[in-house]
Amino acid sequence: MVLRSPDTAAGAAGLAAILDRPQEASLAFDFDGVLSPIVADPGLSRPYPGVIAALGHLAELVGSISIITGRPVADVLRLGNLGGLAALEHFSIFGLYGMQRWDCGSQSVVSEPAPPGVAAARAELPGLLERAGLPGVTIEDKTMSVAVHTRRADEPQRAFEALREPLAELAGRHGLALEPGRMVLELRPPGVDKGHALQAIAERHRVRAVAYFGDDLGDLAAFDAVERLREAGVAGLKVCSGSDEVPRLAERADLIVDGPPGVLEFVEGLSERLK
Repeated sequence: MVLRSPDTAAGAAGLAAILDRPQEASLAFDFDGVLSPIVADPGLSRPYPGVIAALGHLAELVGSISIITGRPVADVLRLGNLGGLAALEHFSIFGLYGMQRWDCGSQSVVSEPAPPGVAAARAELPGLLERAGLPGVTIEDKTMSVAVHTRRADEPQRAFEALREPLAELAGRHGLALEPGRMVLELRPPGVDKGHALQAIAERHRVRAVAYFGDDLGDLAAFDAVERLREAGVAGLKVCSGSDEVPRLAERADLIVDGPPGVLEFVEGLSERLK
């Protein structure tokens, strides 16, 4: 198995640091679009075949492995078929952009309090969508945030664009931020993002190297965190699970892989090199 080299000097230095001192390295992965292919119905999402087992092998060779996702932790535990990975000491899940945390040691979910604005916005959403007249648009209640999916609409991109302004206005009225993604618009508390979660992981494990694998606009904050960590002396690698839908992430990446199959190939190649 060939391990692909990053396309940037900083990314190459990040990978070299992981290979040189793997027990002081932390690797973090988004779920949808990285470990699991994007599907029209989020409830039907499943990990790409082989990728969870590959993460389990890699987790035995590096300092820590994490999943950082916009989903609730319960979704990842239910849909992820994590098996032995969930039993490893240095594996953790950060759900809802870090508002929820789970690790093997506690086997429990620690959650931030849900802001009242989420409930208020959730109550208004059905009426807003009915007035918009966009069949196929669905609401996903994440408890501490709420997402509007347009992938199953008759014209997904048109529905996405039509809803951006009214949802931004709704979010603003209730003290929330609107986070656009791949055919999804999410209303969630401001100041919460995957970058803060990645920073917390790096500080907790006192890492010398970090890698983050993402596919969507919500992962830009994690890429920002990698760059901040580099400035603090921690080597970093930014990997984009490639998608034509999110060119901004690809432009910021040190390495672009071909979706979840490419992530699996990279993880297996890295494990082989570390062995």
